[in-house]
Amino acid sequence: MTATATAPPPRRDHRDELKPPRYRTIAGIGRGTLIQYAVLGIVALLVLAPVVPTLYQSILDRPLYEAGGVFTLDAYVRLFTEAGFGEVALNTVLFAGLTTILAQAIAVPMAILVVRTRLPFGRLAEGGMQWPFFISSLILGFGWITMYGPAGFVSVWVRDLIGTVPWNLYTIPGMAVTEAVALAPIAFVFCSNALRQSDASLESAAQVCGARPPRILRSVVLPMLRPPVVYSSVLIASMSIETLSVPLLYGQPVGIDVFSTFLYTNGLQAIDPDYGVLGAASVIILLVTVLLVWLQAKLLRNAQRFVSVRGKATRPRQFNLGRLRWLGIAFVSGYLVVGALIPIGGLIFRSFTQVFSPLQSPFKTLSWDNYERIFTYPAYVQSIVNSVLIALVGAVLVSALAMVAVVVARRSPFRFGRLVEYLSLAPQAMPGIIVGIGYFWALAYAPASIGGLIQGSIWALVIAFGLRALPGAFGSIAPVVMQLGQELDNAARVSGADWFRTFTRVLGRLLTPALAGAMILVFVTMIKEYSPAVFLAGAESNVIGTTALELWVQGNTGSVAALATLQIVLTAVFVGIANRLLKGRANA
Repeated sequence: MTATATAPPPRRDHRDELKPPRYRTIAGIGRGTLIQYAVLGIVALLVLAPVVPTLYQSILDRPLYEAGGVFTLDAYVRLFTEAGFGEVALNTVLFAGLTTILAQAIAVPMAILVVRTRLPFGRLAEGGMQWPFFISSLILGFGWITMYGPAGFVSVWVRDLIGTVPWNLYTIPGMAVTEAVALAPIAFVFCSNALRQSDASLESAAQVCGARPPRILRSVVLPMLRPPVVYSSVLIASMSIETLSVPLLYGQPVGIDVFSTFLYTNGLQAIDPDYGVLGAASVIILLVTVLLVWLQAKLLRNAQRFVSVRGKATRPRQFNLGRLRWLGIAFVSGYLVVGALIPIGGLIFRSFTQVFSPLQSPFKTLSWDNYERIFTYPAYVQSIVNSVLIALVGAVLVSALAMVAVVVARRSPFRFGRLVEYLSLAPQAMPGIIVGIGYFWALAYAPASIGGLIQGSIWALVIAFGLRALPGAFGSIAPVVMQLGQELDNAARVSGADWFRTFTRVLGRLLTPALAGAMILVFVTMIKEYSPAVFLAGAESNVIGTTALELWVQGNTGSVAALATLQIVLTAVFVGIANRLLKGRANA
């Protein structure tokens, strides 16, 4: 038996095994760098496109699309002397301030009761507290007028019972109450998240000193909520300044103007609008919102004062309020039933009746006529289709842009990463009606090949609504990125991957659940958005909100109720399906 000699395998140079792969470059610039600059350019264009024309228009003596304009400050002089803007500013301050106070008065006690006390049906109350966020304030305003207006069901019943109606929606306090009910879920989410993460050692120390649960909640837990209260207050105040729905429904019929209705009446409804005054008023509103953001940072500059979770933090515990828990249940139930369920239920019931009046039983006029009218007129059907398409397309595009922007800002060597983050969050200080006016001027000033193609189409609304939703999408993905260890990036880099490959193969896959969650948030935000469409929508690109406003002005409340009900159903179906698909997935 003879052994056969075999040739030894060829020797491989270990340097070939460690040699990193080569990636294509354009003009010597890597693909990762190109993508980073592209993200910066896209975000900057989206943010600056409505701002720059607004600033430019405010210092011109004629519309910016007309040649021969001269720089002047006459628009600001006319704004404060001839246009009655002083009263408008005072009304806006009162409305925004009272809305913020009422929203916090609802949300802060609600968060403490639901999260930190043993409240019966606490989980049900927590879920119900968040649902008004999914309903636009426009729809909620319709519902409140239906039930609590001068001829509403509840108003007539109270008048018959006590001889008078102790409230009036058509006042600044009435406007503020409705808006506060719509915006309170924002403050509730901020405060409830902070309460779940707080350390219980401070409360234990107070209990050792003899403090009872009500005193602990008032003296220890409540002061620790200052950061979420400040953050949510600034956000609520900014949203109150820019909201159009409630001031338009309640204030305009009785001559109460705020910033948003001033811009609406002097811009869209005016026969010969003064574009200079519109630009100057828009600049003032932008400055006010920026000032609010600066004030927020000023109030929270010493963040270490509120740190309670350290290396040996203990899980927060729930207090037993004893008999006081029934007062807590009454408070929570009052908000959910009176603030949301009765108005929305009445609006839905109105959509199935021909006549909805306390003077006649609505069950005698039950009918599908309102829905038949909606689905008979192509313009109404088109508005529903447009809203769904804009929300679906925007959910994909905005969430994808937000995810890439977060990774560029937080997990890349890009020298302008911090600028990408600032620009992505900047639209939260831009009122929706200002976004609509700014993009209207930007498209009017743009070349005809671009402006003429986009203006009046649903793509203009996708851009404007998407800009409004970008900060929310960015804010929902950024915390997840911060939870991912840097060693994942380092391992990919050691294996020879560049930044783009690390993003697509490692970070991108880990962020998929967060991306799905952001898509849900963006869809809900965009399907209920409408204020930029007031200035941007054309005859074929109306959305549910603008169509509902037109029908309300015409007095067709039945069709308004049907449209509002359809929007609620579409939102509920989408959120339900999305939650079902994402059930059990982390970070979604």
